[in-house]
Amino acid sequence: MIPGPFAYHRPASLQDAVGLLSELGEDARPLAGGHSLIPMMKLRLASPAHLIDLAGIAGLKGLREDGGEIVIGATTTQQELVTSDLVAGKLPILRETSLTIADPQVRYLGTLGGNVANGDPGNDMPAVMLALDATYEIAGKSGTRRLAARAFYQSAYVTALAPGEILTAVRIKVPPAGHGYAYEKLKRKVGDYATAAAAVVLTIGGGKVASCAIGLTNLAETPLYAEEASRIIAGSALDDATVRKAVAAAEAITAPASDGRGPAHYRTKMAGVMLARALARAKARAA
Repeated sequence: MIPGPFAYHRPASLQDAVGLLSELGEDARPLAGGHSLIPMMKLRLASPAHLIDLAGIAGLKGLREDGGEIVIGATTTQQELVTSDLVAGKLPILRETSLTIADPQVRYLGTLGGNVANGDPGNDMPAVMLALDATYEIAGKSGTRRLAARAFYQSAYVTALAPGEILTAVRIKVPPAGHGYAYEKLKRKVGDYATAAAAVVLTIGGGKVASCAIGLTNLAETPLYAEEASRIIAGSALDDATVRKAVAAAEAITAPASDGRGPAHYRTKMAGVMLARALARAKARAA
């Protein structure tokens, strides 16, 4: 389908973008790569009267290291994450996850900020941000603030962004050298949303898991931080019995829809399978 009519704005500064969003109110939406918003507009699930294109704001793009954190601008593309030496060396799970998103044509335009800020439970990066305990930088007319990713998602397409606010960057603490990581995703075909997916970030010391964080994709109205499953894994030797217990805890918090990707009970069980695989690969990678 063809989107409804809209006015197009291309501000040159973040201040101008925030001003436009504040002035135009609910009739305006920010546009990054467009791969989440434009399909919704074509289906008439979203009909903004104004699009605020963020592509002209240079300060929203790029990657840098700031002390013990990696700071990624909101309009940094998935392809830039794939090719970044900084990401490959210090946050390799971002590269691994980016390579599962859609196809190369999408990754060259699709942005990290759009992926995490849209509130789509099917997007891959939000669950990874939960596992990494990322922080989002947010700008609005009243100033800037930071918010933990784990407090950002409220319901499908509903986030903690207030009217007129823009997510400008993602800040991620650099995991310890030798950490284990994995993103396991089951999908029907290239370019599809996950039937179920699991992100794992862990550290191992003395033969035991010192820390573990688990995120789940497309298994509820929001990405899920599997806190109980993470707690079960921490302190264990990742033995089979503990993994089974953690899988059960993760499955218990899911509430997927029955759709073309399968009935709800199947998708829940596939969440457990993806988690078990992600734990095994993260363990194998942990030095």
